[in-house]
Amino acid sequence: MSNNETDLTTGFISSSIAILLFGSNYVPLKKYDTGDGMFLQWVLCAAIWSVALVANLILRCPKFWPFAMVGGCIWATGNVAVVPIIKTIGLGLGLLIWGSFNALTGWASSRFGWFGMDAEEVSKPLLNYFGAGLSVVSAFIFLFIKSEIPNNMCSVDTTPLMTEHVINKTQDPCPGYFWVDKLSTVQSRIVGCSLAVISGILFGSTFVPIIYIKDHGKRNDSIYAGASQYDLDYVFAYSSGIFLTSTVYFLAYCITMKNNPKLYPEAVLPGFLSGVLWAIASCSWFIANHTLSAVVSFPIITAGPGFVAAMWSVFIFKEIQGLQNYLLMIFAFFIILSGALCSAFSKI
Repeated sequence: MSNNETDLTTGFISSSIAILLFGSNYVPLKKYDTGDGMFLQWVLCAAIWSVALVANLILRCPKFWPFAMVGGCIWATGNVAVVPIIKTIGLGLGLLIWGSFNALTGWASSRFGWFGMDAEEVSKPLLNYFGAGLSVVSAFIFLFIKSEIPNNMCSVDTTPLMTEHVINKTQDPCPGYFWVDKLSTVQSRIVGCSLAVISGILFGSTFVPIIYIKDHGKRNDSIYAGASQYDLDYVFAYSSGIFLTSTVYFLAYCITMKNNPKLYPEAVLPGFLSGVLWAIASCSWFIANHTLSAVVSFPIITAGPGFVAAMWSVFIFKEIQGLQNYLLMIFAFFIILSGALCSAFSKI
């Protein structure tokens, strides 16, 4: 088997792992209270940093480039909105929307060389453009899929991240509210979809600093001259940016709450597990970026998790119901699959 075939095989296997784990990493939190998500995001990011530390030691501590931390800062900023997104429009629809805009942003920045990066070339550019165009179409289709999320007028102390389908009606009324619980159905949909779009754009920009360092590492006159071309060498700096930013946000939250933050001890272990799954998926994505290039890996990896999450939403959480929604979702999935295949074959 040639080196090119080996790289493609490694890239597609890594992409498959990333798709499965990205689409499932929030599932462990299903039955646990998460409140406004600020404590949860800090626990999750601590787990991400821990996995990255292990990976860094396995890689024998490659050079640490601080600029790569900026990508982690961008991701952590988008991640703050994940809990409100899931509470307003559900896991499946939320991941489908932010995944689509993630794909478009990451693909476009790599393909056209935005933000000082080198434009990436593929052997079949028209096929690559067509694949990205299908991602645009799927993103708009997802906006028309309606999710069934209970509008819980309940406190942050008793609102699970993904609400059980059967609610105990004898439960005492909750004394307080999480801000998304005060929104009407229409307002929840607008807020959830808007946050998902913003998060998707931020998520799609997270690899920009790393790719920038790699591209400029090939130039002798750059401060990044000689920088590693192996994407996984940057995972620790990237994750350090994630953990640092999430810590800053959590401390700001504690100050805002007058040193009385909403903490959820029962969510610590599930949240940590969620972070571990995300970190493993992210490492797989780094490998896929290296073997396939970002212009190919982005449309594939960002589209696939939506399918996995939607399966959870349809068969387990019952967030997406109704024949019209099912037909729209199936149609969108065929478009996603076609786009991913076009992106994959554009490299070959």
